[in-house]
Amino acid sequence: MAWYWFFAAPAIVLALLSLRGERKRAEYVARRLNEKLDEFPPVTVIVPVKGEDEGLRENLAALAELDYPDYELLVAARNADDIPAGVLPRRAKIVLSHGADSDTSEKIRNLNTAVRTARKRTEVFAFADSDGRVNPGWLRALVAPLSEKGVGASTGYRWFTPVPPDFWSLMRGVWDAVAAGMLGPGENRFAWGGAMAIRKETFFEVHVPDAWEGAISDDYALSEAVRAAGMRIAYAPGALVPCFDHTTGSRLFRWVRRQMAITRVYAPALWWPALIAHVVYCVAMGGAIAASIAGDRLAEWALLAQLSPGMLKGLNRAVLAKAAMPEQEAWFKRHMWVHAIWVPLGTWLWLIALVSSAFGKTIEWRGRRYELKK
Repeated sequence: MAWYWFFAAPAIVLALLSLRGERKRAEYVARRLNEKLDEFPPVTVIVPVKGEDEGLRENLAALAELDYPDYELLVAARNADDIPAGVLPRRAKIVLSHGADSDTSEKIRNLNTAVRTARKRTEVFAFADSDGRVNPGWLRALVAPLSEKGVGASTGYRWFTPVPPDFWSLMRGVWDAVAAGMLGPGENRFAWGGAMAIRKETFFEVHVPDAWEGAISDDYALSEAVRAAGMRIAYAPGALVPCFDHTTGSRLFRWVRRQMAITRVYAPALWWPALIAHVVYCVAMGGAIAASIAGDRLAEWALLAQLSPGMLKGLNRAVLAKAAMPEQEAWFKRHMWVHAIWVPLGTWLWLIALVSSAFGKTIEWRGRRYELKK
């Protein structure tokens, strides 16, 4: 059974290397959370809506109650029927694209229409998702990095905080938090469309509308346009968004496969290393478990050495998320442990998502099928 060391050795090295930069990331998060915004450029906040989301009314209400002195809220949809009755806050303005079917995703067509509808004096576009419930300081946090030299866009991320919790909803959070752990100081590889901001001038200078033409993913296309122009994407931890909705096992597997299929097409430089790393992780984990059952005591230590760094990093991700979302402190006190203990399960889910996303060229989103092509 000594063959498992062929995978266990690199898996342990990769696990230890994954802890690099965690202290700098913690320092960066603390600094960002304590910074004050001195200037308040006019902002247009755009949120696309496509049917009912769990807690949609409350999510939109949170976007209408931001602690920011000068912003408008645009709710973008294809048709009026896509917006459920009774969910719109008073200050929201409806923007309808009435777009015909095309290679461009419906979400991007709605966003483009909203951008063209935005008030002329707007200086910043901020984008949100309808399934997240932002905190009052969300927009301040997103706008703050945009004044820094070399920053083309800013991004937050999501953190799943299902109430009440269930296994599949918590598992989704453990899986998704790995991407949150990639965001920090310096250059970030992607912006997330549910908490993303860019100056209007930059938006057109880097030709985001052209990048969106024929695209499925709004955030990956915008990220590529910003980075291609030699600008960086700044992480704004204060724009971390709690998501309270729930999922089922079948919906979770479809969702993770779709997320990784989009990544494979739009960000292969992220997808390929992730696939290779998780093949190594999981083969090493399975080999060490089998060897341990067979009585190899050294395999037990190999398994512990492989799992411990990942679990520690998972816990650190949750600690930093708790600092960024003090309103959810009670949730973290009860459920933060899953982001450490369930990391090995999340590793296998990552492998399933990556392998399944390697096949097929179509995805389904909000009842429509799209062909993935760049």
